Amino acid sequence: MSKRPFVPALVGALALLIPATASAKGPSDATISGPGLKAPIKFSGGGESGETTKLGQLVTWGGFFPQTFGQSPSPLLAARPSTALGPRYDVTYIVPGPSTDTLRQVLYPYAVNGPVTYMAAGQKFWSQATVGGWYRGSPELKSTLIEAGLPMKAPATHDRVANARKAIAVGAGAGIALAGGALLLLRRRR
Repeated sequence: MSKRPFVPALVGALALLIPATASAKGPSDATISGPGLKAPIKFSGGGESGETTKLGQLVTWGGFFPQTFGQSPSPLLAARPSTALGPRYDVTYIVPGPSTDTLRQVLYPYAVNGPVTYMAAGQKFWSQATVGGWYRGSPELKSTLIEAGLPMKAPATHDRVANARKAIAVGAGAGIALAGGALLLLRRRR
């Protein structure tokens, strides 16, 4: 009897012993910072997809795995949503593995039509880079974040563009009023 069929079977059996989660290991910690928070919100514990921990829910419902590793078919959006996104929160993930790396994600929990996340492509972790992209989160994501300490309603934020436009409008209006007043004074003197 030949021993050759035994070798591939043994290799196959040993491959099954390697945990499948090693190739898609989730983060061990996440920190969320942004407007309306007295202190950053911290998550820790099991960060694998499908975990019942708050961190597991954050990565599952916030698109961490498709944005990090890619997925087929891809659930990522083709482009940034055109609807209002609301205040921005920053998520920092600690990803253990062959090396311990940090990945960053942007979170818009109060976006019109539901929470949205964005991860930049090309962030280095282990010996690869993130796929990146926009992801429409589930309503459960917002609920999980509120339970963890996010305000129920979007906090008021300072929109620098809107404030700049207001300042320009006020300045222009004041300039026109001053110019009009100066013209009136010149006419009265004549």
